Amino acid sequence: QTLWEWFFNMKLVAGLLCLLLCLVAVGCDRVYVHPFSLYAFNESACEELEHLAQEGKKTFVPASIESQTAPAYGGDLKDEVRLDSPSLSLRGRQKLSYLKDFVHVLGMRFYSLQREARQGQNILLSPTSLYGSLVSFYLGASNQTAADLQGLLGFVPPSGDSNCTSRVDGRKLLASLRTIESLIKNQEEELLFSKMLCLFSASGIPLSLQFVHNLLPSADAFYTRAVDFTNPSEAMKQINAFVEAKSKGQSKLLLADLDPATDLLFAVDVRLAVNAKKASRLKEPQEFWVDSNRAILVPMLSVTGMVKYMTDVSGIFSATEVPVGKNVLLVLLQPINGNDLDKVEAELPLQSSAWLENLSPRYTSAHGLL
Repeated sequence: QTLWEWFFNMKLVAGLLCLLLCLVAVGCDRVYVHPFSLYAFNESACEELEHLAQEGKKTFVPASIESQTAPAYGGDLKDEVRLDSPSLSLRGRQKLSYLKDFVHVLGMRFYSLQREARQGQNILLSPTSLYGSLVSFYLGASNQTAADLQGLLGFVPPSGDSNCTSRVDGRKLLASLRTIESLIKNQEEELLFSKMLCLFSASGIPLSLQFVHNLLPSADAFYTRAVDFTNPSEAMKQINAFVEAKSKGQSKLLLADLDPATDLLFAVDVRLAVNAKKASRLKEPQEFWVDSNRAILVPMLSVTGMVKYMTDVSGIFSATEVPVGKNVLLVLLQPINGNDLDKVEAELPLQSSAWLENLSPRYTSAHGLL
């Protein structure tokens, strides 16, 4: 239960790049590549895994969140880690193509559960960050817990064996997710993207040095701190102040509450901002519907140009696809003809994004929150 509490406290905004290359062409033949083989350990990697298991026994105790000096081990670890540039080779495209399907399916499963539990409430969910958090926990898990998490991530060994080669390498999964993020911000002047990870542990509890080392390449900034969770209200204040300071005031009130039983808290702060050069501010505030029954007046931007657009055959919703960068787009869904979002979601095949191919070019204006 504490695990889900972490997700509710995350402020997550992230983009997911959809790459559709799924087969390898060799001459005139097509060779099927099982997605498991792209991320699984091979025999040589299994030998390395035994070495890493010994390294995993090395631990350290994080510095207190009240400490004013940066921990020496944090700087040393960060200097050792280098993130490779995004790979768009044939194999790299295959890996991203399979992984984006797993990310989408898990995200929709989680969203469906949240939709049932939070009827009538707004839900903000990033499938990419959700999946990345579970991969992070997988890296720190072992035995049956690791097997259960691997199945939840979508990787079921085709052989059914339980040896080393039946496990996926969590570091490869994080590297692919990081490649997606790098493609979002790579040479994109219009987009500002950053990701910060924070791992807060109860005072005096040691953390695996190897586990922390494996997480470092997955973010622009990574912090580990010890917190006294025996006083939840004070711990929440300290964590909120720490995250706000490290994000230079951009992330405020990360936590709204804190479970008294917490002894480990994993927090993700993702910032995605768009520099809309061709947008103009509307003179008057516009209606923004908070839910099906209530609208408020808010300042908005207007973007006019050629976008992709469609109205579904049932006349329930319209969809507008607005490009915000070379590899990033924004899809806006709007109920029409008196329908609401519940009716839209009932008609929309959320388990697949293939319906986006039905959009066609159209010159129109799109409004967004300022």
